[in-house]
Amino acid sequence: MTVGAGDPGTTAERRLTTPAVLDRMAFDYADHAAVITDDRSLTFAELHDEVRRTAAAIAGLGVHPGDRVAIWSPNTWHWVVACLAIHYAGAVVVPINTRYTAEEATDILARTKAPLLIAMGRFLGTDRAGELDPAALPALRHIVRVPVDEPDDSWDEFLAGPQIPMAELDARAAAVRPDDVSDILFTSGTTGRSKGVLCAHRQSLSAPAAWAACGQLTPSDRYLCINPFFHNFGYKAGILACLQTGATLIPQLTFDPQQAMRAVQDHRITVLPGPPTVYQSLLDHPARGDYDLSSLRFAVTGAATVPVVLIERMQSELDFDIVLTAYGLTEASGFGTMCSADDDPITVATTCGRPIAGFELRIDSPDDTGAGEVLLRGPNVMLGYLDDPESTAGAIDADGWLHTGDIGTVDEAGNLRITDRLKDMFICGGFNVYPAEVEQVLARLDGVADAAVIGVPDERLGEVGRAFVVRRAGSDIDEESVIVHARKHLANFKTPRSVIFLDALPRNAGGKIVKPTLREMA
Repeated sequence: MTVGAGDPGTTAERRLTTPAVLDRMAFDYADHAAVITDDRSLTFAELHDEVRRTAAAIAGLGVHPGDRVAIWSPNTWHWVVACLAIHYAGAVVVPINTRYTAEEATDILARTKAPLLIAMGRFLGTDRAGELDPAALPALRHIVRVPVDEPDDSWDEFLAGPQIPMAELDARAAAVRPDDVSDILFTSGTTGRSKGVLCAHRQSLSAPAAWAACGQLTPSDRYLCINPFFHNFGYKAGILACLQTGATLIPQLTFDPQQAMRAVQDHRITVLPGPPTVYQSLLDHPARGDYDLSSLRFAVTGAATVPVVLIERMQSELDFDIVLTAYGLTEASGFGTMCSADDDPITVATTCGRPIAGFELRIDSPDDTGAGEVLLRGPNVMLGYLDDPESTAGAIDADGWLHTGDIGTVDEAGNLRITDRLKDMFICGGFNVYPAEVEQVLARLDGVADAAVIGVPDERLGEVGRAFVVRRAGSDIDEESVIVHARKHLANFKTPRSVIFLDALPRNAGGKIVKPTLREMA
């Protein structure tokens, strides 16, 4: 094992950078398992060596410090290595949702001017990277494909290609500073266009470290990561939390309840985060009794209303010692508030806990019930939106408070309770869906005069989209044509599952659509 960039703990200044943490963990936990997958396992020393080799190859393709490198791939060991290697080469990670269409991915690649894309090969029967139009992406010089569903030599050829000298690479890693941008995560905006959230190394490390402290993660933990790595939670509360605590990361490619239970049994999983639907599917699975799930220790959930009975069943039937809920958003490095291990089930189910990671919490202009907009302030508020100073100024006020757009209350114990979601956003299978984005897509369908989208309850996914459409005169579009059009332009979780046709949408005196009325009609 070769530890690059000099002695792993040389200066306090570097300790809050991903390369510095990786160097230190490779030194302190050399032979401890870092990542385990079906086709490859890596100790921290092996992970470190693989990261340095990959980083040298990334730089060998002409990627410079500060360049953006995108990853469009599911949860394989390649994602972990690529992410850390991008950082080690001094570049910036840009995760892309694997469910995105080529059109959605193109927008992100174009806006970040990424010279390199690390993309999945054929996955779930689709080759999405193959659908990209090179003419629309003049900055994109290289695509490295990761084998998923079928063999692909691209990754091995990439590693066998040109590499910069290791001394030069280590100098790059040593030059990374805590305030340098580590990643740009795109979150859909309520105007319909996604925003790129800029986050620094110190933020991408300190916020998940605080989260890990609440869950009491240690090197003895084995963490089954169901949350996708392209998501803030899978990337930061998964990869970066494990990197800092020495916990062993076991990624799951796609969620399957029986495969998850088999992994818990075979790997003696102790940590299993996920949206409420994950735990519900495990609890209700007819084969649950066939698996030994006794190793489970810590669960954290959120993203939707959590029934108290679910928390109780997770503790009694899945035998979790600690079950916590949390609240966070991409603009706050993915975190914000969290319950603690000694909170009772009602507190865990009905609140999001108290501020963590150095955040201050304030309710702005509370009404008679104490409800108002949730504001957060602290060192882990984003650096800003990519190339959008106007939106940045709109989100972070002059006093440094991040205006979340969520409505909530704070009880006497300091616990946050979210009472209304960010404008009209709903959550499908753990993913945020912003109706404005979907509505803009529907508006481009020939025959649509007007459209509105809301979330409706779904037993499996929590909520799914329902579209209300007004046809143009003479149009004969039907439910199927609307859904097919949406699916062509949007990720599956954003696509409405049902359509109701109306003569006109309900609007108030100001012309705004009255969505409470649509919810009553749903």
